[in-house]
Amino acid sequence: MNQLERNKAVLLKYIPETAVDTIAGWVYSFDFKLKIKKARASKYGDYMPPVKGKNHQITINHDLNKYAFLITLIHEIAHLSAWKKFGNNISSHGKEWKQEYRILLHPFLNETVFPADIIASLKAYMIDPAASVCNDTRLFRVLNRYDTKQTDLHLLEDLPLMSVFETTGNEKFIKQKKYRTRYLCTKISTKEEYLFHGLAQVKPVKESLN
Repeated sequence: MNQLERNKAVLLKYIPETAVDTIAGWVYSFDFKLKIKKARASKYGDYMPPVKGKNHQITINHDLNKYAFLITLIHEIAHLSAWKKFGNNISSHGKEWKQEYRILLHPFLNETVFPADIIASLKAYMIDPAASVCNDTRLFRVLNRYDTKQTDLHLLEDLPLMSVFETTGNEKFIKQKKYRTRYLCTKISTKEEYLFHGLAQVKPVKESLN
């Protein structure tokens, strides 16, 4: 089995089958290393440009459903494409990235890849794509319909303040105050503070704070 076939075999576990050939080709043509990571509550994926002779690197959380995984992966590949075309002095989610994201996502906007409700939400989202799908309530909620894993998860916005919750990475936090669409939360083990989107999926924990 050559590298392209190995890439296809891995991708088949995470994205719709009809998108596998194209994405596997992009892994080769854009020349990046794709790493599947454990769940991270603060982000679904990220892109790292080449440093010290290393290759471009993209990481994606392993626990996303296949449609969210594909959308996130294309989001990160758009960062790479923008970096190659425009250099590293552009805004992270500025006009250059938005342009590349629209171009790269367009071929997948059909019902051989996505269900009709996701396509409708994606078309609205792509008018002015944001840094995260969490920032688009409609798209985020539609994608959640296709989650088939844990059923004991709740949206952070639905928990009362001062609730203890656990992320999919098994880290415990206390929900503090709200800032627009995000909540300031304190990690219990380290007392570090983090901002979580209100639509983050978390597991409530019955735990005394005393």
